[in-house]
Amino acid sequence: MIDTDDGHLADLIAEYEENGWCSSPFRFTAPAVNLLRMSLDDVCRRGGPEVVHERGSTAVRAVHGCHEFDEVYASLVRHPYLLALAEALTGTPVYVYQFKVNLKQAREGQAWPWHQDFAFWNAEDGLPRPAAVTLAVPLDDVHESNGPLVLVPGSHRLGYLGPGKVTPGDKSDWRRNFAADPEHTMDPGRAHELVGSLGSTRATGPAGAIQAFHPNIVHSSSDNASPDRRALLMVSYNSVDNAPPNPTRPEFLVGRKTDQLKPRWDDRFQLEA
Repeated sequence: MIDTDDGHLADLIAEYEENGWCSSPFRFTAPAVNLLRMSLDDVCRRGGPEVVHERGSTAVRAVHGCHEFDEVYASLVRHPYLLALAEALTGTPVYVYQFKVNLKQAREGQAWPWHQDFAFWNAEDGLPRPAAVTLAVPLDDVHESNGPLVLVPGSHRLGYLGPGKVTPGDKSDWRRNFAADPEHTMDPGRAHELVGSLGSTRATGPAGAIQAFHPNIVHSSSDNASPDRRALLMVSYNSVDNAPPNPTRPEFLVGRKTDQLKPRWDDRFQLEA
C-alpha cells in the first residue's frame, strides 16, 4: 500500500476544473487489474439484461451495474482513494449513480459519437445538475488504435450544450442509447468546431490507470480496428444532494441507493505510483 495523502488532490482539482478531466499519478497494480478482468469475464458469461451486445453481433459492448451483484466490483466502488478523489472533485459526499464497463472487442468494437454524458443523464433520468464525476479505469492498455476516448479539454466550461440529435425509436427501450447510434449526441460539425478552437486529447495509457471526467466534457471514441481489446471500467459518482427525483430506467443503470457511500479498504486493490 502506498501513501496517497500527499497533497496531490489539489493539483488534480485544478487540472479537472481547467480541462474537465485529469489523470491520477496512481494506478491499480497488475494483480488488481487481473482480478477485475476475471470478474468482467464472469459477468459477460453470466449474461442477463445488464449485458449489451454490438448490434447484429454476439460481441459484448457494455455491462452495467455489476457492483450490485459482483463482490469484486462492489468492493472496488468503495475504495478509499476512489471515493476521496470523487469527493474532492465534486466537493460533496457521493454515491454510485452509474457503473459500467464499455468494451471494444478486437476488430469489432464500434464507435461512440460525440456527446456529453450529462445530455443523456438529464434527458433520460432527470439528473438535476452535472454535479457528478466519472472515474475511469482501463482494464486493458489503451493506445491510439483500439478506440481511446477523444476529449475536448475545457469544453465542460461551456456548460450543457443541449440534448443534441434525438433519433426516433421506442422510448421505453433503454438499450437504444448503448448502440453505436444513440440519442442525445452532438452534431459532428459542432464538435469539430470545438476541436478546432479547443483542441483534443486521447485518453491513452496503461491498464489500471485512474482518470476523471466531467459530465459536460465533449468526447467520443472510434471503432477498434486493432487486434487488442479495450475495456474501460467507469464509475460515475453523483453528489448525494443531486439524485434524480423519479428515475425510470432500470436500477442497474441508475443507482437508487443515494446515501453517502462509505469507504472500505480491500487488500486486493493495491495502488502504485
